[in-house]
Amino acid sequence: MKGSPDAYAALLPGGDLRAPRIRDSACHAVGLGDVADLAEPLYRRMAERVRQSHEVATDDTVLPMLSAGKTQPARMWVYVGDAAHPYNVFDFTLRRSRDGVQQFLKDYTQVLLADAYGGYNGVVVGNGLTLAGCWSHARRKVIEAESTAPEIARQVVALLRRLFALEQQAKELSFEERLALRQTQSAPLLAELHYQLLGWKEQLLPKHPMAEAVNSTLGQWTELNVFCSDGAVPIDNNVSEREMKRVVLNRENSLFVGNPCGGRTAAILASLTSTCRRHDVGPQLYLTQLLMNLPAWPARDLDDSLPDHWKLHYAASLATLNPQD
Repeated sequence: MKGSPDAYAALLPGGDLRAPRIRDSACHAVGLGDVADLAEPLYRRMAERVRQSHEVATDDTVLPMLSAGKTQPARMWVYVGDAAHPYNVFDFTLRRSRDGVQQFLKDYTQVLLADAYGGYNGVVVGNGLTLAGCWSHARRKVIEAESTAPEIARQVVALLRRLFALEQQAKELSFEERLALRQTQSAPLLAELHYQLLGWKEQLLPKHPMAEAVNSTLGQWTELNVFCSDGAVPIDNNVSEREMKRVVLNRENSLFVGNPCGGRTAAILASLTSTCRRHDVGPQLYLTQLLMNLPAWPARDLDDSLPDHWKLHYAASLATLNPQD
């Protein structure tokens, strides 16, 4: 978006683009918690929108939480909405159990794109939703065992390279066109791979590292084939794994959250900043305006503060300030 600093400032009450300065760590913690409290209704609205998606991508990672002088392995989850519901929502839980997934997904009944974690099975059965697998995750398992069976790994990777090449071709197609391509070209590749996997399963000893990779792929074969029956479902879960990498990087800097409230604060703020990045919105400018405007806005206008809606309003405001652009 174009505009001079003065133009940007004109859109802000008081004309100040700077975020409030934080003087020490105690104020930092209180300040971030206050921001999360203020933004929680917006966070909940984003979560509602994600649960309206046709497909939701999810992943999780450890987020240590301080407990009696040591840390315990709490978790941070991400739920990525589809293109029609473009929000990335994080959720903090005290443990990696299916309870957190069931609580967040509630009545969601469509497609959940995830890795092979068994904790998803309960919500799949309980909600009657479809679980879609991740081919990047399956490929990674094979590559990890490559040194123990290089020829098998070579053949699997070669087949998957062709499969992913088809996905690249289908990237700009409609869901219907993509599904047609998958059924005519991807499905035969999958049938060939399935045949090979069954043969290798018979050849390898049960505890062989490559046998574990083969059995893992065969064990989720139905889930890994969902993308061939639904043109809207991605072939992999990379979109949510990328968001988790940001959490991992932040974990290396912050080390842990202090308590469950700190985890909730981290989840709310991560949801806002991640969704801002998804829409090419500068998080600092967005959050500055949010803090200034949200307290005075009526609940009926809450949607206007969602990052994608805010971007449209902001662009329109800039256009009035820069009509020559």
